[in-house]
Amino acid sequence: MPLQAALVKDPAVSVNRVIWSPDGSLFGVAYSRHIVQIYSYHGGDEVRQHLEIDAHVGGVNDIAFSLPNKQLCVITCGDDKTIKVWDASNGTKQYTFEGHEAAVYSVCPHYKENIQFIFSTALDGKIKAWLYDNMGSRVDYEAPGRWCTTMAYSADGTRLFSCGTSKEGESFIVEWNESEGAVKRTYQGFRKRSLGVVQFDTTKNRYLAAGDDFSIKFWDMDNVQPLTSYDAEGGLPASPRIRFNKDGSLLAVSANDNGIKILANSDGMRLLRTLENLSYDNSRTPEAPKPTINPISAAAAATSAALADRSASVVAIPGMNGDARSFADVKPRITEESSDKSKIWKLTEISESSQCRSLRLPENLRVTKISRLIFTNSGNAILALASNAIHLLWKWQRSDRNSNGKATASVSPQLWQPSSGILMTNDVADTNPEEAVPCFALSKNDSYVMSASGGKISLFNMMTFKTMATFMPPPPAATFLAFHPQDNNIIAIGMDDSTIQIYNVRVDEVKSKLIGHSKRITGLAFSHALNVLVSSGADSQLCVWNTDGWEKQKTKFLQIPVGITPTAQSETRVQFHQDQIRLLVVHETQLALYETTKLECFKQWVPRESFSPITHATFSCDSQLVYASFLDATICVFVAANLRPRCRINPSAYLPASVSSNVHPLVIAAHPSEPNEFAVGLSDGGVHVYEPLESENRWGVPQPADNGSASSITATPSVAAQGSEQAQR
Repeated sequence: MPLQAALVKDPAVSVNRVIWSPDGSLFGVAYSRHIVQIYSYHGGDEVRQHLEIDAHVGGVNDIAFSLPNKQLCVITCGDDKTIKVWDASNGTKQYTFEGHEAAVYSVCPHYKENIQFIFSTALDGKIKAWLYDNMGSRVDYEAPGRWCTTMAYSADGTRLFSCGTSKEGESFIVEWNESEGAVKRTYQGFRKRSLGVVQFDTTKNRYLAAGDDFSIKFWDMDNVQPLTSYDAEGGLPASPRIRFNKDGSLLAVSANDNGIKILANSDGMRLLRTLENLSYDNSRTPEAPKPTINPISAAAAATSAALADRSASVVAIPGMNGDARSFADVKPRITEESSDKSKIWKLTEISESSQCRSLRLPENLRVTKISRLIFTNSGNAILALASNAIHLLWKWQRSDRNSNGKATASVSPQLWQPSSGILMTNDVADTNPEEAVPCFALSKNDSYVMSASGGKISLFNMMTFKTMATFMPPPPAATFLAFHPQDNNIIAIGMDDSTIQIYNVRVDEVKSKLIGHSKRITGLAFSHALNVLVSSGADSQLCVWNTDGWEKQKTKFLQIPVGITPTAQSETRVQFHQDQIRLLVVHETQLALYETTKLECFKQWVPRESFSPITHATFSCDSQLVYASFLDATICVFVAANLRPRCRINPSAYLPASVSSNVHPLVIAAHPSEPNEFAVGLSDGGVHVYEPLESENRWGVPQPADNGSASSITATPSVAAQGSEQAQR
């Protein structure tokens, strides 16, 4: 191997970091000379070189594995001030992150609330965060000590820590408040002047350990005072390197004379004995003596009861190393009992607040009308855009009443703002924002939002609310925005001059201009399965565009019901079913389902008799229901397969009698993983979240198939196909 040959000639080259991949099949080695090697482990003593990457100019200071989009990657950082991401299978470079002004000392990839990102630290004390795109650093923190700093999460991924040493030898372990970018807690107990760079690790969601003053020091995460310290019976360097195993039962510590000591608590001792016996049983011969392990006692490693007995049970997921975590996606729906067809079916009417769970979110007095509304993809927040160009963000926190921290009607959220107090406010140019057509689109990882209210399009950082960029000043003004499903740098922008512009944010360039509508664009939806973009306009027309070359494939006007005249401001919205083939079309005069490739309507529901015009509608996250809001403030839940109503929520169930009769929902949004949860934005600036009663866990009872429905027409039977991804909202 070229590097090993070079090492013989230059023994000063050293290993800066060794780390395992999440599944233990690979390990990576970062060298003080520009090279990274990846090895595959095949059990026993069998190790094979998998890759050698010429990674950086100068030394490679750290290496980590991560799984963005379920693809194993290697992350490196180096003396050349860059962070790089490599495909772990073939060594192809995928990203280069530039922005640090000093050598990058460490990287810490993580996956949290659907956002995959990388923290990096540099030798000037700067901490930055990067997403897997080319949009630059998202945060800029100052690390205590402002020199050599490493970062790590607790095993459950909820708490962030850093450990650093200054050039003067002062060492720090701190816990961070991620949303504020501020130090939350500083741990005590370090030597006044450490004799080296202190290294640390976390374990069991509860403990911190660091090598300092010829010993290992332990802390409970919730107590800034040291829990205990241990010198491992001597022989440790001034600042020993340490690493816990996955479940925190073993701790490896670097020792003098190129040695390694293994410390164990009671669980670790049992593990060592098991391995010892397995090794002996597998290799035993008549003349082979049984090997012995001379472990340091459990009491020595953890002061016995302090760590071993106090530790809670733990899930074996390391807090570092970029392991993919299993998040609950869409919850299984309750199997619906078949209705007793001998009984006459009636639409379920909800007219009192006690008949469902509903919550009006904390108010912002400056807001008069909610124009756009969406749940974040992680499901723990709601983002609204008001008619005065101000964005509102409500966040739910984990608590005893809300263990998963998801948005719910059972617990009130916080109307969130960063500590700077700034608001995300769109550019309004010389226009009256109340008269503009507001629009926004949220990135798949919830890290930024693209938004416009008649003026320039703004790109906001969702963590800091800072404006990252503005572009495309009117005229024409943007009226609808949609991110490309495969590339967050590509965005489709519908305009008030009836065109659609395909814009590359990264290079600030319009790639294509699509012409086919005669009035402003009111809806856009991508299908990654069909490789098409569907557009809708105020001209009541649908257009299908191929996303490979952006050619127009089909066009069709809506079937407006006889005897109904839509208003001049009527909008047409489009949204793909979870199967990415069927399309929900929403207009004030109808709900309709289309088969996209032929652009044929096979199901239509028209509001007649007791229904007023539709203001908005959306699929539930599993595409089994359609939630629709109406001008008379009613909200209706439909079965998506046949567009038959099954439940109606009347305004008396959620609006006080004192509220004006003109107040009604303007927009409706579905939760991304709870099929029975949705929210509405009202014309008075209010936002309400709805869920059925826990005792019922569903909205109403579906109509029997043979009951018929005068207001629905069927062209072809619908296919109850299930897709794998959340419907676009």
